[in-house]
Amino acid sequence: MMFTHILFPTDGGAPSLEAIVPCAQLARSVGARITVLHVCAPLHFVAMRPALLTDMAPLYAVHRRSVAHACAEQVAAAARSHGVTCDTLVVEHELPYQAIVEAARSHGCDLVAMASHGLGGWRALLIGSETHKVLAHSAVPVLVLRPPAGSAAR
Repeated sequence: MMFTHILFPTDGGAPSLEAIVPCAQLARSVGARITVLHVCAPLHFVAMRPALLTDMAPLYAVHRRSVAHACAEQVAAAARSHGVTCDTLVVEHELPYQAIVEAARSHGCDLVAMASHGLGGWRALLIGSETHKVLAHSAVPVLVLRPPAGSAAR
């Protein structure tokens, strides 16, 4: 199977920064391009007097988009440093795994490459794993990139 367009979701954490290296090496070896995806969560708040928070939503949106673009661009820059064509995509969605699956479909990606944060056992069961959800719902292959043993990303 030949891959031409790889979707690389990131939350900006250390596992993603480490995992972009083998992803970029794979992309370069097969002549694929990468789209780095960052999913933003919408703002939810509860207040006794909502009128007091009218400025909060627009301020949060500006800050959230700025941070999201910076996260995606940091990962994309690492991919580009390995000689790979790389774009960024920032979307807002309640459920990150759904945003990942939808982005892979709508952007014509033929592989999703994701960093694993290494949560296992009860932590993965209680917190949930976006990686597991993507594996369960993706129509395209999913490559899970785990941090090496002893890595700071674990």
